[in-house]
Amino acid sequence: MSVELAEDYRPSEAEPFMNERQRRYFREKLHAWRDEILRESRETLEHLQDENQNHPDLVDRASSETDRAIELRARDRQRKLIAKIDAALSRIEDGSYGYCEETGEPISLRRLDARPIATLSIEAQERHERRERVYRDD
Repeated sequence: MSVELAEDYRPSEAEPFMNERQRRYFREKLHAWRDEILRESRETLEHLQDENQNHPDLVDRASSETDRAIELRARDRQRKLIAKIDAALSRIEDGSYGYCEETGEPISLRRLDARPIATLSIEAQERHERRERVYRDD
């Protein structure tokens, strides 16, 4: 049975956590985000192919190579983000979406709405970042 979402629907603390409506909301949000990233990636590839001309001027060539390196790094970040989106979609399907990987507690709906690929609650994320900072300073 498929649940329809109103155009202005937003998940609410007043409804059961990760009910069918919320799962559909986040599934649609993740798919839209993924589609947007893929569209941007296609545009980047087209741009890189168009830019693949031979620049006679050394400065133009260096500038083009720098732009290309930046775009390729951005594409790599996008590829990693798509993997995280796919993992979140898998968690929606297996029922673990929305729950902190560390504590098992529900992640706040506001956090999930802002960052639908979140796997940690705010508290667990802060602990994780503090531990990272301590180790990075060594």
